[in-house]
Amino acid sequence: MRANMGAGLVGLLLWFGVLSFSTAFAFQAVTIEKPANGSRVSSPVTVCMVTWGVEVEPAKQGVNEGKGHHHILVDVDLPDLSKPVPKDANHIHMGDGSKCKTLELSPGKHTIRTLFARGNHMPYDPPLTDMVVVEVK
Repeated sequence: MRANMGAGLVGLLLWFGVLSFSTAFAFQAVTIEKPANGSRVSSPVTVCMVTWGVEVEPAKQGVNEGKGHHHILVDVDLPDLSKPVPKDANHIHMGDGSKCKTLELSPGKHTIRTLFARGNHMPYDPPLTDMVVVEVK
């Protein structure tokens, strides 16, 4: 009986190990590393992003699952995830594959979001996004 309990326990531990291993590789996220949320900054403001579970590449590389590029959204909500990210003064594309962008922002409070999308500017769903609020002096 003890041998069977030991084998069951080992099997259970292996199962949890496999589950943890597979979950770790399915994890995808993006965060704004700079500037810090709630910080007071001077313009121009440098915004830098970090990713986990996805790879940053230029848009010209095409549509590759698990890969894409950053978009910075200033003072706007997330766009419709079923459409490409708009391109205007509030939706800044980083299709060159960069991870940092310097922005000229007017004095006052600003919401800065990042949205990671495929080479065709289609966001992942659920969205890979983060947000900070800064005050520009």
